[in-house]
This record gives sequence, structure tokens and C-alpha cells, in this order.
Amino acid sequence: MATSQPSNLATADLDSVKQQLLHLLATLAYREGDFVLSSGQKSSYYINGKLVTLHPEGALCVGRLLLSMLAEDTQAVAGLTLGADPIVAAVSVVSAIEGRSLPAFIVRKEAKGHGTRAYIEGPPLDEGAKVVVLEDVVTTGQSAMKAVTRLRDAGYQVDRVISLVDRQQGGAEFYQEQGLAFEAVFSIAEIQEYLKTISV
Repeated sequence: MATSQPSNLATADLDSVKQQLLHLLATLAYREGDFVLSSGQKSSYYINGKLVTLHPEGALCVGRLLLSMLAEDTQAVAGLTLGADPIVAAVSVVSAIEGRSLPAFIVRKEAKGHGTRAYIEGPPLDEGAKVVVLEDVVTTGQSAMKAVTRLRDAGYQVDRVISLVDRQQGGAEFYQEQGLAFEAVFSIAEIQEYLKTISV
């Protein structure tokens, strides 16, 4: 499948990187049909973010864009397994390349059944360290909230969630009620509008 890929995503300007990520989300991740979401809701479309976040160009776009959205005092990124795993890894790797070196945390849904029995995997930081939770797609907001809760229980400061896509089904309002700042790279409406412009 042809893409609008810039010649070098590692050095392209962020507007070009964002446009490429939009193209990948629309052409690789977005599908229409009859689906049941993890929230239990039925939907006429589905976004499989992993088809983009595990794609080499997609991961690079995600890493560069999300890193650019993080405040300077951010000390780590984190997310709930499995959807956020490649996202936090991409941001962490790009941060090292760009001289910021932010570690990544993977938050388990259930405690590990052996060894340390930990909920959180990643290099330990000092109590009170500022961590931003990342997500691929937000619907109701409950998935990323599990990560927020586990991280706060571990003593970290978490006051922001960033998602690649907001399905605009209550997640933003939920985070606001929880005292969390929320930002999405794209709304579902933007992806659907883009698809109309490239449809034959």
C-alpha cells in the first residue's frame, strides 16, 4: 500500500510526521463493520492501534510526536499493557536519541504471578517522579485510568494522559472529572474526514 511517507521520518518536520501518522492510522488501523469494544460498547468501526504502533514508520512517528507533547519536567512515560507497550517503548527510544532519556513503564492489568509480583515493569524512579500515561485509543477512559491508579499507588505523580486517538465517547470528560489533563493527537472525526479525502 502506497503511503505519503516523507523521505526521512527521523529528520522530517513534526507537521510532516503528524500527517504520516494520520495516513497510517486511517489506512492501516481503521476498519468499519460490527465490533464490540473492550468497554463492552458496540461500534460500527474499530481502530487497531497496534497495526500502526508496531509498524516501523508508525512507531517512529508516534515516538517523535508524543515526545514533543511532553512537558520538560516529565520524568517517565507509562501505559497499560498491551496497547500502550509499543507506544511507551517508542517514546523512550526516541527520547534517548534526542537527549532526554525518559524511561518507560509498562503497567500490568494483574500482578505478576511470580518473582517480584509487580504491577509495574521498568526502572524504578524516586517517589513523586512525574509520569505521563500514554494510550493508543481512548473510548471511556477506563483502561488508561487503571495505569494512572497503579502508578499513583506506587508513589508517582500522574496528572496527564495522552492518546493517539480519541473516539469522543466520554473519555475526555471522564479524565476531566478525575482531575487529569487529557490530549489526543487525533480525534476519530479527523481520521474519518481524512479517509474521505483519499477515497477513490
